[in-house]
Amino acid sequence: MKFKAFLKRKNIEISVQRYLVDALGAMAQGLFCTLLIGTILNTLGAQCHIGFLTSTVATVNGTDYTIGGLAAAMVGPAMAVAIGYALQAPPLVLFSLIPVGIATNALGGAGGPLAVLVVAIVAAEFGKAVSKETKVDILVTPLVTILVGIGIAWLIAAPIGKAASWCGQLIMLATERRPFWMGIIVSVVVGVLLTLPVSSAAICAALSLTGLAGGAAVAGCCANMVGFAVMSFRENKWGGLVSQGIGTSMLQMGNIIKNPRIWLPAIVTSAITGPIATCVFKLEMNGAAVNSGMGTCGLCGPIGIWTGWLSPSEAAIANGAVAITPTAMDWIGLVLVCFVLPAVICWALGLVCRRLGWIKDGDLTLE
Repeated sequence: MKFKAFLKRKNIEISVQRYLVDALGAMAQGLFCTLLIGTILNTLGAQCHIGFLTSTVATVNGTDYTIGGLAAAMVGPAMAVAIGYALQAPPLVLFSLIPVGIATNALGGAGGPLAVLVVAIVAAEFGKAVSKETKVDILVTPLVTILVGIGIAWLIAAPIGKAASWCGQLIMLATERRPFWMGIIVSVVVGVLLTLPVSSAAICAALSLTGLAGGAAVAGCCANMVGFAVMSFRENKWGGLVSQGIGTSMLQMGNIIKNPRIWLPAIVTSAITGPIATCVFKLEMNGAAVNSGMGTCGLCGPIGIWTGWLSPSEAAIANGAVAITPTAMDWIGLVLVCFVLPAVICWALGLVCRRLGWIKDGDLTLE
């Protein structure tokens, strides 16, 4: 009982909600604000010949960095701090997670994001446990947070990173070998994860999901976001179209709980567009892996495919990706898979479900 009271007093909540929903979602935001934005800035600078985006703004240990390069380099600490913020860590703990994030992401390699998730959670909770428990809190809290975090990272970051990378490699290899069936599986699973209150973006980033598998993941996410946006236009009009189509289909979770059948059109749509992406258009997502799980959220999925064409990410290059000049067929595939097919197919399936009585007026209304 004393231990439970201590955890409650220190705001340490050991739960799926706190660690796999709140922390994972925050980690995706950290990825977005650094690696993703950095990639976009670098691509825009290179393709549009924007001088200040291609110029070196800092040189660190002999490495030249552009604005985008600096943003991307901060992905480790950004993820760690975002996770600490989600865990409601006090300031000294939060700021001490910066070196923890740098170390863990570096040690984790390609699977760094998953390693950061685990290590940052442990470090933050230990830091919270000792926070304000001594008269020299300004020394004790940072010391405990940093030593625990980097110590655990040294022990487990590399194995976690390798395991995550191996899982991602397995998924990508299976998709290349069996593009039809894996196109369906990856598209449906990632699309479902996008709509559930977990972060599909963070999961895709943790698995370094790129290539054909990344393309299938983008298809599944777009099927849910664009699909729900168009299917519920009758109820939610233009506001709902924008909030779901460019925001998130997660807004429909409350309605899905009340009537799970409203999810069928989006899920079936993802099962159709996934193999179209992998088998017909060979659509690959070779930008930052976080894009694979974002769909049309801020148009990050399509942007990731575009940046992957012109300047593949390090993870994609490691898997054999090379820069290409997109053809008309590439652009047609991007537009159809990300926008047109999800809108048309999900709208038609939604209409069938309405006529069957599975979806009734008001079932898709956003509060």
